[in-house]
Amino acid sequence: MSAISRDLHPDECRRLIEGGGVGRVAFRGENDVHIVPVNFAVDGDSIVFRTTPYSELGGYGPGRSAAFEVDELDAHSRSGWSVVAKGRLHVVSDQAELAALQLGSDPEPWADGVRRLYMRLTWRELTGRRLETSAPDPEGAATRADSD
Repeated sequence: MSAISRDLHPDECRRLIEGGGVGRVAFRGENDVHIVPVNFAVDGDSIVFRTTPYSELGGYGPGRSAAFEVDELDAHSRSGWSVVAKGRLHVVSDQAELAALQLGSDPEPWADGVRRLYMRLTWRELTGRRLETSAPDPEGAATRADSD
């Protein structure tokens, strides 16, 4: 079974991720690159998530360039999609902005513990790819078999 890959338009990427869920933030920490899974929400042209100020992400992420990736895959059909947002990480500190997030698209962490530090990755680039299984062409297969 073969699959066809195609690039996604930024509008389609946005539609795929706007419901939120779980994704991964990749950023350079003090000494190494880190990839951290987070629960996220989409707010405007940005990804919003919560963490603790004492985590690697909370301590070293603010102000740094980062990438955020989310995907949905089906191993059985070997199909799915992946969206990547690239931008800069910022702490959400404005009280009005925090209140709006908490009333609207507040990303609820699955992990135990208190995660009061809201962070935002406003994308400067939003790209994606879709992998779709191509069904075999029964007529083409028969034509090739007849010509053998």
